[in-house]
Amino acid sequence: MMPMLLPVNQFDHFYRGGDRIGSLRHGPGGPQRPEEWIGSTTARFGQAPQGFSVLPDGRLLIEEIESDPAAWLGPDHVARYGVSSEVLVKLLDLNQRLPVHLHPNRAFSRTHLGLAHGKTEAWYVLDAPEGAEVGVGFKDAMSLSQVSSWVAERDSEALLSALRTRVVRPGDAMLVPAGLPHTVASGVFVLELQEPTDLSILLEWQGFAVDGMKDGHLDLGFDTALQAVDLSAVSDADLDHLVLPRESIERAGLVSAMPAQADAYFRAHRFDASDGPVSVDAGFGIVVVLGGEGVLSSPSGSMQVTRGDVVLVPFAAGDYTLHTGGHGEALVGVICRPPAPDAPTDAR
Repeated sequence: MMPMLLPVNQFDHFYRGGDRIGSLRHGPGGPQRPEEWIGSTTARFGQAPQGFSVLPDGRLLIEEIESDPAAWLGPDHVARYGVSSEVLVKLLDLNQRLPVHLHPNRAFSRTHLGLAHGKTEAWYVLDAPEGAEVGVGFKDAMSLSQVSSWVAERDSEALLSALRTRVVRPGDAMLVPAGLPHTVASGVFVLELQEPTDLSILLEWQGFAVDGMKDGHLDLGFDTALQAVDLSAVSDADLDHLVLPRESIERAGLVSAMPAQADAYFRAHRFDASDGPVSVDAGFGIVVVLGGEGVLSSPSGSMQVTRGDVVLVPFAAGDYTLHTGGHGEALVGVICRPPAPDAPTDAR
């Protein structure tokens, strides 16, 4: 098995964006395709097979993994997690503020949806206007009746003003635990890692091309869906624990690009080959090249890579290295991976 370049996997969505995905990935872009699902074995909620990644020869990645999970994911991964890749990677390019929404945790998903995963997620910021903010969690403890009232009254202003906010910069990373209501400002462009589901509960949708009363509650009805909301207060100190600033990430070599709490869900490492080749242990991985050009070398062969390429690396490809080619800009990017087979367990 050799590493392979993945084709673009964009599709229409209810919010605007996508041109920076088109620029990075060499098409197709927006204006209403703000997401690319990368190395995806996850279908859009109620819309399968949309969302599944297609390999260069036209095969579906999910079917290939199921046919030989040990080769794709590794025997230790399969022993711990089964045939699930355990991670969904996305590019999100926002030309419109995300509506305030949340994702259920694993306990809620098991009880109400019969699924093993919730949707804890994390963002690695690729681009953001000066002073761009995200809102994550409520500033003050809320009652379910208050949140339900805001949803019923479609009170976007009240929901937005209730959120704890944080300015984000290119290079910062942030973990967003399941249950926390959140929004992201227009103009922000992120690489997102998340649990492998498509589970979103909308709290407001004014100005968006979606009927939240129909499609905002996972077909559960809001009385049930809103039980997934984390109503607790989130402090600035709480957000500090969820953020890994760029100063801790941006240096040569292979550096974790996620807060430690993400380890139970997924891993992301930024690579920078400016000081020489970067070595990576064997394992299922999605290599997103964000700058420069160079070579990815494994026992199965070598391939040229450049900014905008996405390389899917099966476990069976073995250990591999990334190194800058010629005398140009250093090869940099992010390797997105499942949790390690011995990762801590988080049953939330």
